[in-house]
Amino acid sequence: MEEKDFYSHLIENIRRIMNDRMLKQATIAEYIGTTPSQTSKILNGSIQMSIRQLSKLAHGLSMSEIEIISYPDILIKKSDSEPEPVEAILQIRLTQDKKDQVLKLVFGENNIEILNK
Repeated sequence: MEEKDFYSHLIENIRRIMNDRMLKQATIAEYIGTTPSQTSKILNGSIQMSIRQLSKLAHGLSMSEIEIISYPDILIKKSDSEPEPVEAILQIRLTQDKKDQVLKLVFGENNIEILNK
């Protein structure tokens, strides 16, 4: 099987987006800022889309350029994702009276009975 070049992959993704969103070439042409016939030539590979046109298309589709390039996969920046919760386990040896004091401090007066059962 022949590996596709970047541009072919990009055009295939644009076609998928058009299909998934049920968009017409005229709509894509409007987003890109070209005529429908120019858009047709872009989509059939006769001429290449510029980076500026890709940016305009991304803006029109409310997507980022990387979302169009990686479509349908979703790539998330590390900073945008939720941080993983940190779990810390602390073990301290205490005498019984100190243990009770610490548990009261952490859980309050009412919960001490539950913990001692």
